[in-house]
Amino acid sequence: MPISPKHRLTRPLWMATTISAALLAGCAVQTPPIVIKEPPQSTAAQKSAQLVVASIAPAKPILKRKIALGRITNETSYGRSLLRDSAGDPLGKQVSDLLSKSLTESGAYLVFERPDISRLKDEGALTGVKLNIIGVDALIIGSLTEFGRKTFGQIGLLSSSKRQVAFAKVDLRVVDVSTGQVFFATSGAGESSTEVESTLGFGSQASYDGTLNDSAIRQAISEAVNRLSTEMAGRPWQTFFLSAEQGRYFVAGGKSQGLRPGMLFSVQTAGEKIKSPQTGFDITLPGREIAQLRIDANFGDSEATEGSVGSMISGSIQGFKIEQLVILVKEAS
Repeated sequence: MPISPKHRLTRPLWMATTISAALLAGCAVQTPPIVIKEPPQSTAAQKSAQLVVASIAPAKPILKRKIALGRITNETSYGRSLLRDSAGDPLGKQVSDLLSKSLTESGAYLVFERPDISRLKDEGALTGVKLNIIGVDALIIGSLTEFGRKTFGQIGLLSSSKRQVAFAKVDLRVVDVSTGQVFFATSGAGESSTEVESTLGFGSQASYDGTLNDSAIRQAISEAVNRLSTEMAGRPWQTFFLSAEQGRYFVAGGKSQGLRPGMLFSVQTAGEKIKSPQTGFDITLPGREIAQLRIDANFGDSEATEGSVGSMISGSIQGFKIEQLVILVKEAS
């Protein structure tokens, strides 16, 4: 039976409409979810690695160092403008706050405020309280030296993807407050990313994610602090006598700095200081051990007022002035 002209026109149109509807229906039910990809060294991965290292390392008490934050600035072009706050840059302040938080949470330092010390003095003046500035073992100075974002995209026949990446790098140097010498410098880098995909226009929308900036900076600081802690752990920790009476010896440093009853320390004479003809720096010659001290108890209720009480288990400090003696960690033989 011959096909009428009317059927010859409507049949292809009907077939095309049916195929298009099937394709759209199939795509609508295959909308992919958001795919979030973390950088190779995420914050969770770094913390997990630190716990593993701590579990296999020999048990050793942490004697906290007194450390202060100095100038921490943003040296990148990010966030700079003519209308920027003249009192400081917001990104530099963020790096300083995150660094202070990371140092405190590490449990290896007593962190003291320096950038906002003028505000503390002003507050003390209002209440009539004189600010008691405590000396520190080292001062940290640094900056955010690299920071930026990149966006990568891929477009296929039926799908597309968009990946946002934030990268940050911080550089720190540690200064000996007694000489002004930089004795250690380190850096840390961090990267954070997120990725979304869509098919035929269906799927997630890749809007600007500001949290990637914070995550990248936080990871960079975490890496730098880990390296700093490794270096500081290799430097000798020392303290001094406060007083001595009737066989009891009072020592500077208490519970907050990690001193615990039963810990042993070496009491040594302070080595003579001589000026090096080669470098011009003062060099302290090694002292001589004259006694061993055991911590018996702690006292005080804050970092500023804490101390410890000890007794001599060998040797004697008779004939020596206590202000000329140094108390060092007793190394295991």
